[in-house]
Amino acid sequence: MLLGGVALRAVFTFDLLIQRSLGFSARTLQLGGAAQFLSERSATAERAARQSLILNDLPLRRRFAEAAREARATVDGLQPADLPQELAERWRGQMGRIDQLMDGPQDTALDRERAIAAEFRELDALNVAIAQQMQATIEQRRQALNAEIDARRAQTMQQVIAMLVLALLLAIALGLWLARPLKRVERAIVGLGENRLDQPIEIQGPSDVHRIGQQLDWLRLRLSELDADKARFLRHISHELKTPLAALREGVSLLEEGVAGELNDNQREVAGILRQNTMQLQEQIEALLRFNAAAFEARQLRRERVDLLALIEAQVDAQRLQWRANQLTVQVEGPSVTAQVDAAKIGTVLANLLSNAIRFSPPGGRIELQLQQLDQRVQIDVIDQGPGVAAADRERIFEPFYRGQRQPEGVVKGTGIGLSIVHEYIAAHGGKMTLLAGTPGAHFRIELPHVS
Repeated sequence: MLLGGVALRAVFTFDLLIQRSLGFSARTLQLGGAAQFLSERSATAERAARQSLILNDLPLRRRFAEAAREARATVDGLQPADLPQELAERWRGQMGRIDQLMDGPQDTALDRERAIAAEFRELDALNVAIAQQMQATIEQRRQALNAEIDARRAQTMQQVIAMLVLALLLAIALGLWLARPLKRVERAIVGLGENRLDQPIEIQGPSDVHRIGQQLDWLRLRLSELDADKARFLRHISHELKTPLAALREGVSLLEEGVAGELNDNQREVAGILRQNTMQLQEQIEALLRFNAAAFEARQLRRERVDLLALIEAQVDAQRLQWRANQLTVQVEGPSVTAQVDAAKIGTVLANLLSNAIRFSPPGGRIELQLQQLDQRVQIDVIDQGPGVAAADRERIFEPFYRGQRQPEGVVKGTGIGLSIVHEYIAAHGGKMTLLAGTPGAHFRIELPHVS
């Protein structure tokens, strides 16, 4: 609207200048024609006057009178702005003296003719002065018109620049006004993606953005309900499965003990298979409950200032018996770094990664835990010399209950939820968990935002 107003004003200014330019051109032609006509009428009047005096001819006298009248009308038609009043009065006085010389006795006609010739020379000089004055007036008006055009152009340019600056400031202000609620929308969406469902979403701003905030809050409540339904379903189904499973295990134990009668070898083998599978099923159910609890706890962080190097060393000491039993060497490197984290959850992350490294490392191998502080983040690397992760497993290694192809021999298989819990806890801290390629063993990297 601002730029449109300036453009409309420029159009009106341009139209006004065109009208004035056309008026100036017309007036210039009019003044030039008037000067030329005045000179011609004066010459006609002089010839008619001198001839009428010498010949005493009445038609020539009337021709003089008509030419003199037209010349006077031309001078009278000139405005004071075109011709100074003093010069116009001088011309009229000169023409009056000529009129007086036209009247007189016939015997003085020759003397009067010579006198009129001298007066007409004076009149011609006045005509030349009038023409010059008109030319000067035209030049002054041309300069005034050019000055007005320059002034209007400068004024229009200043208005355009001022409106551009004002429009830019308004655009920036509107952009900031819209950017703030949009950033809050972005943060709300990120919060939903990170499963932070306990924080209400309220976004102030334009009506459209406010409605988006209301829809996002509705989505948050709906996700909370679905999450609660999922947790209730897992608890319910786990409870419902554990009861008949306990009865099944008890029945298998009674069969193996011979309470229902002595079993032969084939029957004992079948009972052993049943006992082993019931134990595995119970472990799966307990792992499901642990993962569900871990996923819920990941959203409830209790941040505090924690020395990450001391936390790593504490986890290494806690599993000292395990890695010493496998004749492993565990090396911790890095400076002391303090960060605002949930010590229990980060401790669980380190414990799970170290436990996996111990399980997969060959006897006599080495495990490295490296701590680094970079620009705006803290980086923890856990490296072992085991078989590593197969290429087919890399995309799914953090999925719940997924177990890779390369499992250590002679070791009880894991439930496949350890790395899933690790991933949940790191994501809850706003960090990133990755499995790096290019090393003989497994190389896990934790990246946490550094909030000292």
